[in-house]
Amino acid sequence: MKFVTFEVDGRIQAGIVHDNRVVSLHQASNGAIPENLIDIIQAFERYQTFIEELPNTGYELKDVTLHAPIPRPLSIRDFYAFEEHVLSARGKRGLGVVPEWYELPVFYFSNHLAVKGPSEVIHRPRTCEKLDYELEIACVIGKEGRNIKAGQAAEYIFGFMIMNDWSARDLQAKEMKVGLGPAKGKDFATSFGPFLVTKEELPLEHGDLNLKMEAFVNGERYSLGNAKDMYYSFSEIIEQASKNVTLYPGEVIGSGTVGSGCILEQMERNWLVPGDKVDLSIDHLGTLSNIIGEEEEDGLL
Repeated sequence: MKFVTFEVDGRIQAGIVHDNRVVSLHQASNGAIPENLIDIIQAFERYQTFIEELPNTGYELKDVTLHAPIPRPLSIRDFYAFEEHVLSARGKRGLGVVPEWYELPVFYFSNHLAVKGPSEVIHRPRTCEKLDYELEIACVIGKEGRNIKAGQAAEYIFGFMIMNDWSARDLQAKEMKVGLGPAKGKDFATSFGPFLVTKEELPLEHGDLNLKMEAFVNGERYSLGNAKDMYYSFSEIIEQASKNVTLYPGEVIGSGTVGSGCILEQMERNWLVPGDKVDLSIDHLGTLSNIIGEEEEDGLL
């Protein structure tokens, strides 16, 4: 299934996509299915059969405004799971990979209240001169669990979507010298979308997601990778995330940047500037597009 959160006639609601048509789950079910996608995920076993039997009637996909599939996730944990990215990004700065990286997957919490959707303008933070994109894949937790073992972790995944972990590299570099972060270098925006695709719809290769990942800036391909190249799998990531902590439906877990998946790894390229168009594409998950806007002024857009 391919879920969206969309807006039409000023009303924001959850839908499912069939053949370039969006079915409003709340409307098509005469109110039996909630409007909020997190509410649907939390009780998906109750609604699944009903959703599968809904008629393919609704809106043309081109006639609706898509928001992030999960506009207000309960949390965002972003991991650091692609070895190629770690080697390349640190190597460009004359740094090696610390041995601890190979001992356990690590993450940081991002701002779950600064989520952006497809086609939204991403405004550069004030004083930022080194704005970057990050090409990632994210999973959405679909079932409550604590101290989940890797062998059972797939049961707790509802689906996957594209994630762009926007980064102000100059702000990030300065704050991380203190030994904390990233924080202000990243908390201004994270993009998701356009779809949230259930795990059953995606191809696996030896238990790993086999999905080509690409990034384009103004139509030129900057990044090319594959989700199957993750050093740490989503199962291992979920095991780590749930240690001594309960995960709840609607929490988002990012993979971290795929190898070559940011400008930081390609120092010969220019940083993003207002007017640039960034397109992230992942097989089966669609294309997530955003335009870079001007800097904020005096705390206002």
